[in-house]
Order: sequence, then structure tokens, then C-alpha cells
Amino acid sequence: MNTIKYQLDDGIATVTFDEPDSPVNTMCLQWQQDMSALVAQVLKDKDAIKGIILASAKSTFFAGADLKGAMRLKAIDASAIFTEIELVKKNFRAIETLGKPVVSCLNGTALGGGWEVALIGHHRIAIDDRKTQFGMPEVTLGLLPGASGVTKMTRHLGLMGAQPYLVEGKTFSPAEAKGLGLVHELVAPSDKVSAEMRAKAIAWIAANPAAQHPWEVKGYKVPGGLPSSPAVAQMLAVAPAMIKKQTRGLYPAPEAIMACMVEGLQVDMETALRIESRYLAKLMTGANARAMINTFFFNLNAIKSAQSRPGKAPRFKPTKVGLLGAGAMGAGIAFVQAAKGIATVLKDVSQERADAGKAHSAKLTQARVDKGRMSVDDQQKLLARIQATDKLADLAGCELIIEAVFENRELKAQVTQEAEPMLAAGGFFASNTSTLPIGGLAMASRAPEKFIGIHFFSPVDKMKLVEIIRGKQTDDETVARAFDYVQAIGKMPIVVNDSRGFFTSRVFGTFVMEGVSMLGEGIPAPAIENAGMQCGMPVGPLAVLDETTLSLSLHVMEQTRADFAAEGKTYVAGPGEALVVEMVRKHGRPGRAGGGGFYEYPKEKGAKKYLWPQLKPIFEKADAAWNITDLKDRLLYRQAVETARCLSEGVLTSVHDANIGSIFGIGFPAWTGGAMQFIYGMGIDTFVKRADELAARFGAGFALSDQVQATIKRFEPVY
Repeated sequence: MNTIKYQLDDGIATVTFDEPDSPVNTMCLQWQQDMSALVAQVLKDKDAIKGIILASAKSTFFAGADLKGAMRLKAIDASAIFTEIELVKKNFRAIETLGKPVVSCLNGTALGGGWEVALIGHHRIAIDDRKTQFGMPEVTLGLLPGASGVTKMTRHLGLMGAQPYLVEGKTFSPAEAKGLGLVHELVAPSDKVSAEMRAKAIAWIAANPAAQHPWEVKGYKVPGGLPSSPAVAQMLAVAPAMIKKQTRGLYPAPEAIMACMVEGLQVDMETALRIESRYLAKLMTGANARAMINTFFFNLNAIKSAQSRPGKAPRFKPTKVGLLGAGAMGAGIAFVQAAKGIATVLKDVSQERADAGKAHSAKLTQARVDKGRMSVDDQQKLLARIQATDKLADLAGCELIIEAVFENRELKAQVTQEAEPMLAAGGFFASNTSTLPIGGLAMASRAPEKFIGIHFFSPVDKMKLVEIIRGKQTDDETVARAFDYVQAIGKMPIVVNDSRGFFTSRVFGTFVMEGVSMLGEGIPAPAIENAGMQCGMPVGPLAVLDETTLSLSLHVMEQTRADFAAEGKTYVAGPGEALVVEMVRKHGRPGRAGGGGFYEYPKEKGAKKYLWPQLKPIFEKADAAWNITDLKDRLLYRQAVETARCLSEGVLTSVHDANIGSIFGIGFPAWTGGAMQFIYGMGIDTFVKRADELAARFGAGFALSDQVQATIKRFEPVY
């Protein structure tokens, strides 16, 4: 066996998982073969075995499935996958039903398939470390825990109890696992912890020679009751509707998990395991799982491992960062910095405004204190890290200064020139602009090579993504330090090259303006908004444009027009721009912040917003031809095409930045795996054909040039 070490001493069979040339243990093909060999050896030694200990030679216990293998699967492989899954479970069952006590010694994290390996043990001992995570987050990858995870967790916790950990993929700490009865003993971290766990395991084996899983014991009853019991049946009557409301029918895994849980409790253990295998085989060979595994595992890990970080500059650990502008964005950045222990100088034109910005952090922390999630002492320490000021001199010694003032080129130039001299030696300057090209803003800098864009998303405390924009003169060290800063505050950085709107704002603009274009064509506003929701966007395009304000969009258009004129270029208004101008200037509807836009916002407490009734008589046309499929495709394809153009033009340089940026920055539907994976998931030829159809009917925004098509093919991931 190459991935498993087996040793039998004094009746104790120690099984140590140790995949060579890998930092973690996985259910790779070699491991599956080794498990069959292990079972054969255990059966051979059965009479000499008193008990079995499952352990790991890695710093973690077990990582889970071989996801690269899953990415290569096709629908036609479902039958073969079912057979492989059944073999894994057959080996698990052979060990746990051998008639010998089995103890899992969990020296670290066990997620997904790793937790299913842990569940082989009748008794589980874990190190009491808050950094350790247990659980089955397969649903976040479009899968279900199919190596007996659904079946066992449901029998351990019952339908109601297991639902958060299976349908929602909630993870838990060792202490929480003990509270749930999923871990039986905790061991304090120490240099001798492995020996202590082993000693406890041997003692438990000696005391429990006839150990079994609870469901194997005569008289076992499912916690909370069977699906037929009144309380559970009442919950099951509404559960499918609740899941459908959350998934909009776009994510098959949660529904499959719930079905597997319910069906599995109505049959014997072996049949339940077979049901589980069938559901997993279907999910594993579906497009949704491939899309989500690609993005939420491989692409996300590419971000975390800093693949987009250029050069070899030493890691930068920010200790003091200045912010210019204490509005919503500056105040939000101040909070996330202070929460990570970074001394923050929050400057505005007056002390009153600066204090108001700091008050945002007080409000956020007070909510946590009230819920018992933060102590008053920790709150005060966080607030003490934020220095609200109107004095430029207080910025002295900052390693980084970020301007977060209004999107006005002259204003940004002014604050840049005022603040840059305050930087510490070797410090760098950043703009939080969402649209203005960094190259143009850097013209005001005394050191354009140390000038960069760091684009946050609102609300800063909730949005995970930060877009780093590299200007033409920005050097590698500055990009690397910006990357390190973003990771230091707990955000996900993507790196893009300079252009108007960069990547996220540019693609976001195509989504909202496509919706506005539809309205201008006479298509009913409710149909447009429903199309956005049905295809998986967080909200419809008109609603999101209201939130970002129509007046801001109008300002960006005017700034762009002025920039084009200054460069001697001709500005061509895009589809829908005239309607935005009409809404703001003719109808006085600037967006939510201005009292109303495409929606009305009642001031009564609890009242919900609703579409402005005048949209129907002003814009809707009785003879407008449309169908919901076209509307959904227009909203998704328009964004995907623009993303592919960004990749072709070099604004984007990687598929992982494109996918992660589109999902976490602009809300592109997660079920697709991101804007580029949306293309690859359906097949390039199929995507191009449909894009051509849309271009012929709805304009050049959907057109794919030969260069863009070649780029799409060149960047297609191979597993």
C-alpha cells in the first residue's frame, strides 16, 4: 500500500493515512485501491485484532475527495462512478462491521470525505483546537457527502439536526463536535498529543470490545423521529419550498441531499447507502458540480495561494494605513482594517465628518457586542485603532494611503498631491476609484510606479472581493504589496490591468445597462427584474442600478464623454444611456439615495419597495416581442462576452481572477462557476453559436470577434 501504513502490535491494528508527495491525504485512485488491500489484510488478521486505530501522518487528518478526477467526469461515466463509490463504502463497512472496536484519532481538520473517513470509527478522539474544522461542505461544490456521510450524519443527528451540516454545509469545531456527540473525547494540544490520543484509544478499545455504531444496536431510534413522525412530517411539507426559494432551482445539490436524507431513513442501512451513491453519481457527472468545483475549489485556491501576486518581493505586513475620505467607503475600509489590528488614520475635510466615519465602526461593533459576539474590551481596542482627524499631518508614517473620495478626477489629483508626502519611506499610494483609469490618476502622483488602484465593494464589511488595478507604470513590488495588504485585511484580491471601468465595473455596467435597454425596448419592468432573479443574479438590473444610483451612472457617462473629448476621440453612447438621462433629468428619479428611481421606497416601517408605477405608461410597449429565455440569456451572455473581451484585451490575465471577480464582485450566478466558466461549462462552440444569435437580434454587445474566440480557447482549463 502506497498511501496507507498498516501495523499490528499486541492486537492493535494501527492504520495511518500518509499519501506520498502530498501535504494532505485525499481519496485519490491509489488510496481507493489501497483501502481494498487494507480490508483484505484486516480480514486476514481478524482473529488477532482486538481493535483498530485510524490515524494520519499529516498535520491534518484527511482532506477529502480527489477533485481533479471529478473535473474529468462526463455524464456517461455515472454508472462507473456509482460502482467506485459503492466500493469505497463497501470497504468502510467491512472495517466498521468487523466486530472490532474502531477509534478515529483526529489530529487536525477533516472535511468532506475526510470527515466520512473519521465516521468509520465507533469512537472519535480529537485535539481541542479552534483552528481545526470538521464537517461536510460538499454542497458548496455542487456535491453531496456520498461516502456514507449523508446516511451516517442523518442517523447520528436526525433529519432536523443534520440539515444545517448537510444541506447548508455548515462546519464545526472539535468542541462543537463533542457537544453534538460526533466527537467523544477531546485532548489538549501538546507535544505529546499523538501519544495521549493513542493511549486513550487503546484504553477505549479495551473497555468496549463489542463496539458498534448506534444504528447497528437493537432498539436504535432516529433522533427526532422518522419522516413519518408528525413533527418531522410537518417540516418536510415545507422544506422543498424553502430550498427552492433559496436555490431558485439552479442548484441541484441541496435538493438531492434532502431527498437522500428522507429516503435513506425509510430503508435499511445498506439500501440507504446505495441511494446515496446514486444521488452522488448523478451530481458528480453534472455540469453544476464541475462548474462549482472548478471555481470554489481550484480558482479560489489559486487566489489564496497568491498565483496573481507578481515578483518575489518579501511579504508586506501593514501596520499603519491612512484613508482619505470618511464617507461610506472610507469608513467601511477603516473598520475592516482596525478589525485586523491595523492602525488606521481616517481623514476628512472636517473633524465632524471624520468622527461620523469612525461612528460607523462603533455602530457595527455595538451590534456584535449586543449579540454577544464581541466583548466591550475588544470593541474599545478596535475603535482605539481608528484615529479620526481633519489634519494632514496625522497621516505621517503611513505605509499606505488610500483615497476614497468622490469620483472626480480633479479632486482625486488634489488629495493625492497633498497626502503623498506623508507616506513613510518606501510607502505607496492607492485610489479606491471604481471607474477612472489608474494611468490618468497616476499623473498627479510624484511616484507613479508606487501608485495603484485598490477597488473595494460596498458594503466593505460584507463584500469579500477587492480589485487591484495595475497602472502602466505601477511596478511589481507595489502590486505585490497591495496584494498582501488585501489578504492581510481578510479579503480576496484579484489583479487586473488598467482600463476604463477595469473589469468588475465594466462588466457590471453591461448587466445593468442591458436591463435598461430592455426597458427602452418596451419590455415590462417586472419581466426584466424576474429574468435577473431567475438566472441567479442577486437582484434584477433595475434594482441594482437604483442602489448604485442612476445619478452616479450619469456622472460616469459625462466624465467618460469629457475624457474622450480630451483625447480627441468620439464618444458613442451605449444602449440605454438616453433612458438613464431621461429618468434623472426629466422625471427626477436619481435612484434610491435620491428618494426613488426605477423603484419607489415607502418610508413606513416594514414596507417593501415596489416598481415605480409610471414605468408602465412611459416605457412599456404593447407590441414589444420578448420571451423569458431571451431575457435571461441577454443578462448572462452580455456579462460573459464582456468578460471574455477583458481577457482578450489583457485587462484580465487569468481565468481564476475572472471567475472569482465576477461572482464575488458583481454577483454573477455562483451556479455557473463564474463568467468564464459559464462559457466553458456549456462548451465554447455552443456558447459562440448562441452569442451570434443574440448579436444578430440585440446588437454588437454580444458579438465575439475572432480574437476573443481565440482567447477563450487558449485559456480553457484542462484537468
